[in-house]
Amino acid sequence: MNHRKLLRRFLLGTILLFFYFPILYMLIFSFNDSRSLTSFDGFSLRWYEKMLHDPNMLEAIYYTLVTAVVATVVSTAVGTITAIGLSKSRRIVREVVSQINNLPIMNPEIVTAVGFMLFYVSLRIEKGFLTMLLAHIAFCIPYVILSVMPKLRSLDDNLAEAAMDLGATPWQAMTKVIVPQILPGIISGALIAFTMSFDDFTISYFVTGNGVKNISTLVWTMSKRINPSINALSTIIVLMITITLLLVNLLPIIKEKTKTKTTRISKHATGIVALCFVLFITGGLYWLKSGTKAQMSSEDAIARFGSDTLKIYNVGEYIDPEINTAFETQYGVKIIYDTFDSNELMYTKLQGGERYDILVPSDYMIERLLKEEFLQPLNHDQIPNLINLAEPLNTLSYDPDHTYSVPYFWGTVGIVYNKNNVDIEDLEKEGYNIFKNQKYKGHIYMYDSERDSFMMALKALGYSMNTDDENQLREAYEWLKEAVSTMDPEIVTDEVIDAMANGNKDMALVYSGDATYILSENEDMGYFMPKEGTNLWSDAMVIPKNAPNPKLANEYINFILEYENSMKNTEFVGYASTNDEVLEECSGTEGIYADNDAYLPRTGYEKDEIFHYNEKSRKMISELWTKVKIAK
Repeated sequence: MNHRKLLRRFLLGTILLFFYFPILYMLIFSFNDSRSLTSFDGFSLRWYEKMLHDPNMLEAIYYTLVTAVVATVVSTAVGTITAIGLSKSRRIVREVVSQINNLPIMNPEIVTAVGFMLFYVSLRIEKGFLTMLLAHIAFCIPYVILSVMPKLRSLDDNLAEAAMDLGATPWQAMTKVIVPQILPGIISGALIAFTMSFDDFTISYFVTGNGVKNISTLVWTMSKRINPSINALSTIIVLMITITLLLVNLLPIIKEKTKTKTTRISKHATGIVALCFVLFITGGLYWLKSGTKAQMSSEDAIARFGSDTLKIYNVGEYIDPEINTAFETQYGVKIIYDTFDSNELMYTKLQGGERYDILVPSDYMIERLLKEEFLQPLNHDQIPNLINLAEPLNTLSYDPDHTYSVPYFWGTVGIVYNKNNVDIEDLEKEGYNIFKNQKYKGHIYMYDSERDSFMMALKALGYSMNTDDENQLREAYEWLKEAVSTMDPEIVTDEVIDAMANGNKDMALVYSGDATYILSENEDMGYFMPKEGTNLWSDAMVIPKNAPNPKLANEYINFILEYENSMKNTEFVGYASTNDEVLEECSGTEGIYADNDAYLPRTGYEKDEIFHYNEKSRKMISELWTKVKIAK
């Protein structure tokens, strides 16, 4: 019997360890001195300090807490009253409303999110904090109703009538008789509502705007680059939840042991203390974020540009935050800086009616926006720093004269490899076909990107990566399918950066800017550009046709191209600068990337191509890539 108990305890402990180890791992690495997420290089509080000095994180925490608290209070009140009303309604009404109430719960969140977005667009409501709050209240109410209804069903239907027969008003009957009986259900509903609001990403992403982010949307956009501040933020959240759970579970035990009775006053006092705690935290965060980010507008800016606000939509973790602060200080304006994770998500949000002054999409997406007449010409008189562009960027096929766009960063896609384990002769001989070499089976990463994976396969087969020939695309599919099924690769996204920096695998297909970081962190890593050619990509700044403040947008583009700002940006992000002087200095013998083969893009090679937008091939590649991943 003792052996069985020990075995059960061992199994239980193993299961708990399995579930909680990732949280413990995150907590430990939040104190790591380096950026690495796999190699602990010493104890440090630097990421907590960085988090507390990051206005974006402080704003996200503030908006998350305020939204969650308000949404919980409102949805709990509305949901409880609705549930009580339904319990007294006719059966057919109750059944119909219950079915309607279950729809948002059963629906995929993406459907609900797009529905909210289209609803706001149809009413021409500008998205921001209020739209996010209303959406959170709306999707929390069904969970409260669902939690309260079972408690109401267990009540005697005559309780309220009995109370009113004894002199109670309808309000007193509800608050003094019904509500105390169903309080556990109300509390459960409130906790679920708070959790759903605090944790929500999908709906929040589509219904917010004007720089308003909660924690989940911020973390999503920051996850492209390695940022241990996310670990610090997550650790604080986990510790707060743990302390709360300990208090909730230990206080009743302590009261039972001390044989104290919980009075109404103590309950009210507990509620007041909890509310004051929340208000103190949110108020403190608001004060901190206000103190770390300039909020003052300038009459001079309004007189000069017609506005003191600039809205920018860029990829997450793709700019040195000091640059935006410097622009705000210099011109007396406020920057609303939103971030996206992919060009496709950016396009979806733009189609939903969002208005920005500056976008930073990739080359193929700029082509699409130009075809759909979504962009307006730049004012070159306001952008004299165009002369600073590197020469190869003056011949980009999608906009060779920079009529509509100015390059922001550029680079290539290549193979990062461990020089100790991968034979350079194999790379030179096989190129992309090395990803099918059995010598390296189980030691490769494949990037979970349909465009880049098909680029690799098409180039390996000797085809253009812009082909829309169905036979060639199917050949590329077979190539990828064979590689996935025979080489046992790990298909990953941006976690490949830290994994390769720590030498977890021997090879991976990565973007040159990410390769720059990997090579700077691990001297055993090299960067190889296959002779079959690759994707020579560029991301660029453009101004939408419906931009509210194009004059200020042109000034910002010119600001980004200045030497000092271009240098800060390339040092922070790691991708190749578009400023010719900065590019030459960084890659020169004394530059910060002097010995880094990944930083300087290969130019003038005839087999390198720029991606072009092609709806036919895009759809086919998307479908085939899904099949490739299934084949694994």
